Amino acid sequence: MTDGLFIALEGGDGAGKSTQVQLLRDAFTAAGREVTVTRQPGGTPLGQEIRQLVLHGGHVSPRAEALLYAADKAQHADLVLRPALAAGHVVITDRYTDSSVAYQGAGRALGAQEIHDLNMWAVSDLAPDLTIVVDVPATEGRRRRGEVHDRLEAEADSFHESVRGHFLAMARGNPQRYAVVDGTLPPERVHERVVEALRSRGAFP
Repeated sequence: MTDGLFIALEGGDGAGKSTQVQLLRDAFTAAGREVTVTRQPGGTPLGQEIRQLVLHGGHVSPRAEALLYAADKAQHADLVLRPALAAGHVVITDRYTDSSVAYQGAGRALGAQEIHDLNMWAVSDLAPDLTIVVDVPATEGRRRRGEVHDRLEAEADSFHESVRGHFLAMARGNPQRYAVVDGTLPPERVHERVVEALRSRGAFP
């Protein structure tokens, strides 16, 4: 059986991650791999309820927000990620634990290490083989999102720049597991950079 491959797409709101997830799915499918595409929060029925609550519900305190996201990831790792990887799939997720570290740890100032430890406990230390950070400035992300925002998207640009800065810091700290691509490029060019990053690490045919 072909070994499973776990890829996470990370970055700020409006970076274009969802587009890159779909392009990468198509590329791996064309290369003959079985692909599982998912997202966090929302990759399971419980996750869909959590997504609605934390992004579109009423007030949620920062610590409660962090715990709800961790619960989503625990369910997601157990019911979606591990079974797909065990079956030899390429698993591509739109956000994973690094989003919690950046948004709740840095953006909400709850402590990056504390949120990292919480999430690693939730997923039993399941980490991606490669994390692609699609990087755009906060102002560009806001322009792309337009006038409709969920609870996190509605935060000030200073919040989103803090989140962006932490994604970039994580990537600088572990260049073997992270690749940063310029999300301001046209989607097709971004996809080329993503594939180049995977190929350079022996993760794409």
